[in-house]
Amino acid sequence: MGIDPGHEYSAKEIKTLKETAERTDDAPPVIRKIHKKSTTPDPLRGLFVATIDGKQTVVEYEPDPDLRDTEQVPLLEERGIESVIRREVLPYTRDAWIKDDATKIGYEISFTRYFYKPQPLRTLEEIRADILAIEKEAEGLLDGLLKVGAK
Repeated sequence: MGIDPGHEYSAKEIKTLKETAERTDDAPPVIRKIHKKSTTPDPLRGLFVATIDGKQTVVEYEPDPDLRDTEQVPLLEERGIESVIRREVLPYTRDAWIKDDATKIGYEISFTRYFYKPQPLRTLEEIRADILAIEKEAEGLLDGLLKVGAK
């Protein structure tokens, strides 16, 4: 199925195109939205400068769901999320950006760390006594089975 730029595609056709499309790392990014001239570029927020028809404009690209990732940022991180993205993500992925409407602020509490009280381990003598008791119980069960089978 080829792509015809002048054709209006239905949702079903678009879905089929997406399912049958091949992924290539050297493909150009897909523009989601072209912003008005008054929009300030902010690559960290997904607003990039692009040249369209010889004019520089600000565009938003369509995110690739296969490349989407999340980061856990310490609540008390100095200069916040931007600092972590610049330090930990951008050196490896130049075109990564923060999706502000998907950003969640919260706190994770490790219940195990704060509330778990480990039980003291049993002594070897207690374990040995339990094993011997189970062995005796198993002998009694086997004897019962053998007596029933002999009748």
